[in-house]
Amino acid sequence: MLKEFKEFAMRGNVVDMAVGIVIGAAFGVIVKSLVADIIMPPIGLLLGNVDFPNLFVILKQGATAGPYASLADAQKAGAVSINYGAFISTIISFVIVAFAIFILIRSINKLKRKEEAPPVEPTDKECPYCLSKIPIKATRCAFCTSELKPA
Repeated sequence: MLKEFKEFAMRGNVVDMAVGIVIGAAFGVIVKSLVADIIMPPIGLLLGNVDFPNLFVILKQGATAGPYASLADAQKAGAVSINYGAFISTIISFVIVAFAIFILIRSINKLKRKEEAPPVEPTDKECPYCLSKIPIKATRCAFCTSELKPA
């Protein structure tokens, strides 16, 4: 059983998939940082000093009543909230990851596509009398011995 598992685990596509998952997870962390630390602050500044991670709506007050200065304060008080700012950041992260994957797959598909080979000229033809295949340059059919027009 151990030998079978080793064979399974060492197959090329299983190892490739594992590498892809590790790289994908690392890429996800980078994109999350890109969105949270680089993209969202200027967008928040343009929208009038909006702090996206702290955009939330309180559904139920916590142990201490609000208003809460930040999402962390609301969560510490035990308030139930809809955290739409974090959701917006997650959507932007998803769009960036999806676009990067699209570009990657598109590039791979371009590499896989082979240049279309020029059409191969036929090397044989059909005898109009007996319908046998004969060389294209033949002037007489090898099967029925009929004379043919040169190609």
